[in-house]
Amino acid sequence: MSHDLFEAAKAAMAKAYAPYSKFPVGAALRTEDGRVFAGANIEVASYPEGWCAETTALGHYIMGGGGKITEIAVIAERMAKCSPCGGCRQRLAEFCRPETKLYLCDNGGVVETVTMGEMLPYGFKGDILK
Repeated sequence: MSHDLFEAAKAAMAKAYAPYSKFPVGAALRTEDGRVFAGANIEVASYPEGWCAETTALGHYIMGGGGKITEIAVIAERMAKCSPCGGCRQRLAEFCRPETKLYLCDNGGVVETVTMGEMLPYGFKGDILK
């Protein structure tokens, strides 16, 4: 199952708009019912403003109706095993469970699999704000 998610992230990376950093990133996530949502990083002239690939994928996910996220893949053109930045780890954690699989990829495929709980063991939980 992870290879098609890798392919979706890689295809998204090809659409990245990264004229300032020259660091294209792609991300894809899968929901429990099998839907895949992908995104690429997008930079703007007030660099480093812009948004990450994971944020773009989450936007598509929310607009597509959400659901339980079971897997995430992240790939960067110039860095093997690119993991989500701190902000994206927190954004993803909002919609994932600690056991959600996170695939760190290079141009050939999945290099390492970790969980969101391993990536963000002390993330903020929305229920404390209620």
